[in-house]
Amino acid sequence: MEVIILFGVFLILLTVGMPIAFALGLASLSYLLLEGISLTIVPQRMYAGIDTFVLLCIPGFVLAGNLMNVGNITDHIVRFSNALLGHIRGGLGLANVAGSMIFGGISGTAVADSASIGSVMIPGMARSGYDKPFAAAVTAASSTVGPIIPPSVPMIIAGSLSGISVGRMFLAGAVPGLLMGLAMMITVYILAVRRGYPKEQRVPFFQLLREAKTAFWALLMTVIILYGIIGGFFTPTEASIVACLYALVVGMYVYKGLSWKKLPAILSDTVLTSSALLLMVGLANLFGWILTSEQIPQMIAALILSISDNPLIVLLILNLILLFVGAFMETIAALIILFPALVGVATGVGVDPVHFAVIAVLNLMIGLTTPPVGVCLFVVAGIGKLPMLTVAKAIVPFLLCNLAVLLLVTYVPAISLWLPNLLMGE
Repeated sequence: MEVIILFGVFLILLTVGMPIAFALGLASLSYLLLEGISLTIVPQRMYAGIDTFVLLCIPGFVLAGNLMNVGNITDHIVRFSNALLGHIRGGLGLANVAGSMIFGGISGTAVADSASIGSVMIPGMARSGYDKPFAAAVTAASSTVGPIIPPSVPMIIAGSLSGISVGRMFLAGAVPGLLMGLAMMITVYILAVRRGYPKEQRVPFFQLLREAKTAFWALLMTVIILYGIIGGFFTPTEASIVACLYALVVGMYVYKGLSWKKLPAILSDTVLTSSALLLMVGLANLFGWILTSEQIPQMIAALILSISDNPLIVLLILNLILLFVGAFMETIAALIILFPALVGVATGVGVDPVHFAVIAVLNLMIGLTTPPVGVCLFVVAGIGKLPMLTVAKAIVPFLLCNLAVLLLVTYVPAISLWLPNLLMGE
């Protein structure tokens, strides 16, 4: 009965619009009071949830993303992408995807990508003759590539929960992320040709070189982060700090968009965003502890394995569960609650845990663009001043192409495992 009340309170609070962190906390509190468990367990479990060194990556990469936005680094990424791809039919849409892939390789968060790229590209694409819902849909869909291509905040969370190497997960996400980006570019091109979207004038070669030279420092940031982690020069946590220092220096002294006066506001925004994320991690850990104490993960595992122990069928069921949950729950909360149980089911039928981590994150990223709680849809709808339903309809072709990539990644493990096995050994 207490478990039913736990989920009932949680779902009711979500339905009335309560922020998910507070919904998790209040639902957990109701369970503890009914069970007569001492409330001292609340700070203990919350602290245990965030007392992980690798979680320091989160404020680091959030700060790096904020420094990029204010320091004009994002603008140079977008300009270079436009110069490179703008002359192709639907070129601004292609540049939108390319910009998200590059930006995502630095910030590791989809929502930051939607907000930063969207604020530049959605108005720009609308002025150039693209339908605004299409521009918003491209922005939201392509932002989901960010947490697949390393670095990735959700993969950091998954690693802290399961003990899986974050470095291996970062590498495992590289090829699937590139595959997602390519699939969305193909979708953009097909839609652009069918709908007669414009193409820009081809940029002269020397202007392209000039844009590439200007964007060099922004592109180098991605290379430094990835090579540093792959080469063993620094951990993912240290990589986030290197990214911050690099963004600070380049934004202040190369692109000159940053100034000392702007830093307090940037730091304040970073603190608010990071504290909200870590509060959610702590409260979700409390919620997850309650589920574990009630043996809910074991019940889920037993239910799935009672249907089939065939890895192909089990992976299909796990995908359906994650897609459903991702449509209603925020990514980090979903990972903390479900990932430890589901990774146990996956490894129990012979699936590599790193491979499953990529599958789980990819599923939940797709959830960010799926109603009713698709956070990225809300972000781009707000930027474009569009109804949520209009954007949801426009994003359907991109959802279908991402689902196709998800199936490919699910059933061809080499797509995820080839790179980490090559560079870090099996």
